[in-house]
Amino acid sequence: MGKKTKVSDLVHNFHLEVVTGEEGLGRLIKVADMYRPGLEMAGYFAYHPWERVQILGRTELTFFETLSAEERRDRLTKLCKEEETPCMIVTRGLNVPQELIREASERGLPVLRSPLATTTLVSRITDYLENKLAPTTTIHGVLVEVYGIGMLITGSSGIGKSETALELVKRGHRLIADDAVEIHQTADHVLVGNAPELIKYLLEIRGVGIINVMTLFGAGAIRTNKKISLVIRLETWQQDKEYDRLGLDEELTRIIDTDLPLVTIPVRPGRNLAVIIEVAGMNYRLKRMGYNAALQFTNKLTESISGDLDDPE
Repeated sequence: MGKKTKVSDLVHNFHLEVVTGEEGLGRLIKVADMYRPGLEMAGYFAYHPWERVQILGRTELTFFETLSAEERRDRLTKLCKEEETPCMIVTRGLNVPQELIREASERGLPVLRSPLATTTLVSRITDYLENKLAPTTTIHGVLVEVYGIGMLITGSSGIGKSETALELVKRGHRLIADDAVEIHQTADHVLVGNAPELIKYLLEIRGVGIINVMTLFGAGAIRTNKKISLVIRLETWQQDKEYDRLGLDEELTRIIDTDLPLVTIPVRPGRNLAVIIEVAGMNYRLKRMGYNAALQFTNKLTESISGDLDDPE
C-alpha cells in the first residue's frame, strides 16, 4: 500500500483557512499531483482525476461566474460527489461561491482557502506532497558527502563504516547519517538520504562511544540530507575471491526502484579505507565527465599487443 497523508496536514503546514467541511479533514491524500478543474467547469468530466487535490484559482472562479444558476449547481454537484476527492482549495483569498459551500458541506468535503497565488501554492504543495508521499526505506549504513558526491557506505556490523566516516570528516568531508540512513525516492527516481531525527549528527565509535560531529568539528562537517550517487560496500577480504583489479566491471545495486553504481572494497589490515573511498569518489566524477582510466588502459594495452603482432620481427 502506498504512503498517504491527511488534508489536516496541508491545513497545518500551509496555514490554510477551513471554509467548510471540518469533519472531512481526515480525508487521505494519496497522490502528489494537483488539479485545476477548468474543463469540468465547462461540463466535461470524462477523465476527471477525482483522487487529486482540486485547486480553484481566479481563472476557474471567473468562468464559474459566467454560468447560469442551474449550470453552477450541476458542475459543483458533480465536483463534490466523490468521497475520493481529498479537498478543494481556493487561492488568492478569493470569495468562495455559496453554491460550493453548500454542496461541500452536505458531503463533508473540506473547502480551504489560501492568500497565495495559484501557481505559488501549487508549486509549494506539490513539493511537499512529493516528499511526503515518496517511497522510503531505511538502510543500515553510513551516508557521507565526499567531494560533493553522496556516498552510501554499507557492510556488516563492526567492519569499520563509522570509523571510516570519522576519518573522512577529519579530512574535510561531511557526515549525513550514521548507522541508519532514511532514504526516499523522488518522482524522477532520485534517492535522497537523511538521518533519523533521534541520531542526527551523531556517530558511534566503538571504544569511544557516541560523539556529536557538529559539536566536535563544526557545522561545516555535517549535512541534513544528500542525493545518493554511489554505494560503497565494505566486505572482509576473502583470500579465494577474485576482486576486480582494473575497474572494468561496473556493478549496480537497487534501492527501492533505482539502480546505483556499486563499488566493493575488501577490508584488510593496513588498507586506508578513507583514502580509497576518496579516490573512488574522484574516479566516479571522472567517469561522469567521460574519462575512464580502466578503459583507456585496456585500449592502450590492446593497441600495444596489436602492434607487437604486426611487427615482422
